[in-house]
Amino acid sequence: MRRILPTLATEAALADQGAEYVLGLDEVGRGALAGPAMVGVVAVRSADLPHLTVPEGVADSKMLTPACRLAMYRDLEDWAAGWAVGACSNHEIDQWGIVHALGIAALRALAELEHGMGLGPGCRLAAILDGPHDYITLAADSFDAPDLPVLPKVSTQVKGDAHCASVACAAVIAKVTRDQLMVRLAASDPALAPYQWERNKGYGAPAHLEAIRRLGPSRLHRVSWHLPSSSPGGS
Repeated sequence: MRRILPTLATEAALADQGAEYVLGLDEVGRGALAGPAMVGVVAVRSADLPHLTVPEGVADSKMLTPACRLAMYRDLEDWAAGWAVGACSNHEIDQWGIVHALGIAALRALAELEHGMGLGPGCRLAAILDGPHDYITLAADSFDAPDLPVLPKVSTQVKGDAHCASVACAAVIAKVTRDQLMVRLAASDPALAPYQWERNKGYGAPAHLEAIRRLGPSRLHRVSWHLPSSSPGGS
């Protein structure tokens, strides 16, 4: 099967509609059993698009090996006009549900990006969000939303990480950020070691599921998820 490579065509179309910056966003960790979910955002300056090229090797992050993602991570940060990663904790996911939590994580990423780049009211921003649903605009009117200088106009793109370069870059940055966090968490507390997050990054791998059955969930598991029941005597 021929591999789809992302382009900057969607970004260019949004720039032609008047956006000063186009922002690509993608989520990671949505289906994990433990740890945060994260949303990465990458900004592309519309004025740069005529001479901007897609970074070599960038693609749907799920199609890249961990070594490939890590190797291109710093180059992607340098390629972008700005970038950020927002997170929602396992406790927030349990409290709010995954969709609202992802919306808040995305808004946190946008707030960090916009404050860091000095973007303010009047700046025209367009965003491409991977997937079929705009959970960003939905969360923006909630009490949980952070202070955001500008709410971008959001368009959704199914398989955006495969088709849109900015979204693909955001996915890689968010994936590397979360993977590294899960490795650090696994090493931070002996009580977390049995779950083997350094290998499974909090997803439902057999060793992870077996540890939950034996020990029960840790303080970083999403207890609202359908987790395996612990055996008698498990902590």
